[in-house]
Amino acid sequence: MKIATWNVNSLAVRLQHVLDWLAAHPVDLLCLQELKMSGEKFPHEALRAAGYEAAIFGQKTYNGVAILGRQPVREVLRNIPGFADENARVIAASVDAPGGLLRVVNGYFVNGQAPGTDKFEYKLGWLRALRDWLREELAAHPRLVLLGDFNIVPQDRDSFDPVGLAGTILHTDEERGHFRQLLKLGLLDAFRLFEQPAQSFSWWDYRMLSFQRNRGLRIDHILVSQPLAAQVATCAIDRAPRKWDKPSDHAPVVLELKER
Repeated sequence: MKIATWNVNSLAVRLQHVLDWLAAHPVDLLCLQELKMSGEKFPHEALRAAGYEAAIFGQKTYNGVAILGRQPVREVLRNIPGFADENARVIAASVDAPGGLLRVVNGYFVNGQAPGTDKFEYKLGWLRALRDWLREELAAHPRLVLLGDFNIVPQDRDSFDPVGLAGTILHTDEERGHFRQLLKLGLLDAFRLFEQPAQSFSWWDYRMLSFQRNRGLRIDHILVSQPLAAQVATCAIDRAPRKWDKPSDHAPVVLELKER
């Protein structure tokens, strides 16, 4: 089974990119972030023609997440229970998978703007609520994948300039501490289960020839629960779509689960 995450930075703009990528990489599940469209605008028909049904949580202009599946997704939940939030940032669903039922949690994590701002405090509160809810989800669904645009650089090796960017947004001790707290729930960073090339990133700014110079960050992650660890066959970043005309600034990350 293959599962991918991709911040498409507007599905209206990049629907053809998604369709082209799925045609070349027919993953079983594709989790999208930053749809930037309301639910009634979602292109169900085009994706259904490509072989995918979708559970969506849309929002006009900003945010928005979706889970695209080649098989039905069920037990869909939107946003973090008990956390008041006007933004469409989280969608969770259950799917059949090798080895049993799989719970998939797709998140577009808060950016936070800058340390010391109200948006940064919102991010920290959102991360606390996410962790508390995931503890319950893991108890109910031991086979769980948490994936999406985390807007967190977990370690220095995940940044093109860890010294110059130390303490800035996405790199702060507080954000990295929350990432570690997610791991302490019993989750594993699937990308780091394997030897990976140095300077492996999933996001590059549109400015300053950042992609061409590989001035990027690894902020798109796939975390798997302990019961899934033995099934993880590969986890890789697909840089190819970042080279396309008018690309998203993020690249897809793909996880492959093998039979137990």
